Amino acid sequence: MATEAELVDYLKWVTADLAETRRRVAELESGRPEPVAIVGMSCRYPGGVGTPDELWELVADGREGLSPLPADRGWEAMGLLVPELLGDARPQGGFVADAAGFDAAFFGISPREATAMDPQQRLLLEAAWEAVERAGIDPAQLRGEPVGVFAGASAPDYTALAGANPEAMAGYVSTGVSGSVLSGRIAYVLGLTGPAVTVDTACSSSLVALHLAANALRAGECSLALAGGVVVMASPVAFNEFARQDGLAGDGRCKSYAAAADGTGWGEGVGMLVVERLSDARRNGHRVLAVVRGSAVNQDGASNGLTAPNGPSQERVILQALTNAGLTPAEVDVVEGHGTGTRLGDPIEARALLATYGVHRTEPLWLGSVKSNLGHTQAAAGVAGIIKMIQAMRHRTMPRTLHVDAPSPHVDWTAGRVELLTRARPWPASGDRPRRAGVSSFGISGTNAHVILEEGDPVPAAEPAAPAETAWIVSARTERALLAQAARLADWAEQADDAAGDIAAALATKRSRFPYRAVATGSDRAQLVAGLRSVIPGPAAAAAPKVVMLFPGQGWQRAGLGAELLASSPVFA
Repeated sequence: MATEAELVDYLKWVTADLAETRRRVAELESGRPEPVAIVGMSCRYPGGVGTPDELWELVADGREGLSPLPADRGWEAMGLLVPELLGDARPQGGFVADAAGFDAAFFGISPREATAMDPQQRLLLEAAWEAVERAGIDPAQLRGEPVGVFAGASAPDYTALAGANPEAMAGYVSTGVSGSVLSGRIAYVLGLTGPAVTVDTACSSSLVALHLAANALRAGECSLALAGGVVVMASPVAFNEFARQDGLAGDGRCKSYAAAADGTGWGEGVGMLVVERLSDARRNGHRVLAVVRGSAVNQDGASNGLTAPNGPSQERVILQALTNAGLTPAEVDVVEGHGTGTRLGDPIEARALLATYGVHRTEPLWLGSVKSNLGHTQAAAGVAGIIKMIQAMRHRTMPRTLHVDAPSPHVDWTAGRVELLTRARPWPASGDRPRRAGVSSFGISGTNAHVILEEGDPVPAAEPAAPAETAWIVSARTERALLAQAARLADWAEQADDAAGDIAAALATKRSRFPYRAVATGSDRAQLVAGLRSVIPGPAAAAAPKVVMLFPGQGWQRAGLGAELLASSPVFA
């Protein structure tokens, strides 16, 4: 005979099953797939970008994140650069700061195993954890849950470097450089039981990953999903190969859709999104940063060359995404284009946009590309465009694209209403409809992807008066990491729009529990920030009006990703 607890569990299961059935019936009746909400995001990109807000600051300020080729990866010492190919060019690129840094201890990974891990695995793991916490979810609560991982990545060039140190990495090389483990390690560390898939369609990988995640959510294969992409260039092979093909920009800059376009410039980075069905996001009380209204993926097939872009295929993928979203081209305001800056690819893409989005419009479609700021971040390029567009909608601004001397003369720009964002423009709402943007990625593999985003919840209003006393709680695995956490939270809180009470609630209820903790108390934001800074060595501590407690314990919360970066050994040598 069933116990009362068993009956309660059965009723819960029946209720959940009925809710899922109603959702699927509504979807079938509407003829369109249910929208998917983006509820969290994280990133690391060139130019010192470590958060989505920092990416927006770089783009909004019209800055680029390029730098000379890194000196800490041993490229010249190993003879990997081919100077005669580069000629007089002094190549630069978009490189992630401290790509060798990794908080191995935080994830319970030994220095030996960390050394064998492809840096792409390390960045993706850190970005996944941070994205979950930025969604207001304690990663520990996901253990055993049907959460999916869809990670875009290209073939790792760390393999040769790992194989050159067999004794130092013995026993870990096979998993350290495996593409499948890029997604599998995230699922393993967080204890996720949904699909874990690594996607390699070259430059379109991260948008394809998002498309697959959205479909898996709609099919009920997972209740929540992580989707994104990563690339770390452990060798300069991409520079050498494109120099051979005369496809590398002499100054390393992507001059997207410009007359001066002379080739692509390479970049690297990682971006991760937390996505769930829109109805679930509303029910779970998650802030919706943006909505994936529709997406599509297709292939060039037998085109005019294995790696050449195909205009008709690009048109088809755009129109299919619009159909899936139930929208007309005129209902999309901006497209974040692929825009690699090549003489062949950009004109083909621009013509496809003119033929699809450029017709039957009263207002122009605005076109830009974040590659002008970061370089071509390859498997992490599409998700960079997603984060940029989410931030643009939230800030109601269409940022300018850099390095456009004049629109490409290889495109008939009069064939439709498409205009380049050569300067920043306000992004007003179009009547009663929300702001919308398209994001494109086209892979050298021939796989094309297009995603249509819609703005999410409004940015919180100005902070109301704080209660008489508020507490901000921070925790970490080690004392050193705790001090870094306090500094990072203080820096963020000085710029954040969130109310002090909301920050306190999130820190107390939506962060993982770690043994070392700090508590700042105060009646306003300035006192709380000063309290956090009082544990940081330096002159700020002496001026702080509040004392922050620092001691080991259990049952407290953590604020954000651990900042104790342990460079366990040289990574690229």
